[in-house]
Amino acid sequence: MNAEEKRHQRLKLLEDDIGRKLAESEASGELRQARSWGKPLDLGDGYDDTPTELRMGMKILKDAGVVPPEVELMRDIEALRVSLEGAGDDAVAKAGRQRLSEMQQQLALRLEKLRGSGTL
Repeated sequence: MNAEEKRHQRLKLLEDDIGRKLAESEASGELRQARSWGKPLDLGDGYDDTPTELRMGMKILKDAGVVPPEVELMRDIEALRVSLEGAGDDAVAKAGRQRLSEMQQQLALRLEKLRGSGTL
């Protein structure tokens, strides 16, 4: 038996095991008790919205607990925006609003480049 046949056999055994466990869960009623039973799977993590060519890279980052620079920039923008709420018109607030505007523009440019080319 060559390596490809061995690999195929292992996958078949794994599929059989998964199938058995699903059948057991179905028979016991465990699957029907799930809130999402009979509904489309909602990953809710933006996977479907991510361009195909970027999905693997983004998944690796996510699994490693690392956020893309654009997400970090979004967080920084929101933190600055919140800190500027109710700020007056003094020089510090003006500088903060200017910085906020620059960050928003930087994010918009990065996202547009990402949308257009699939790379940064």
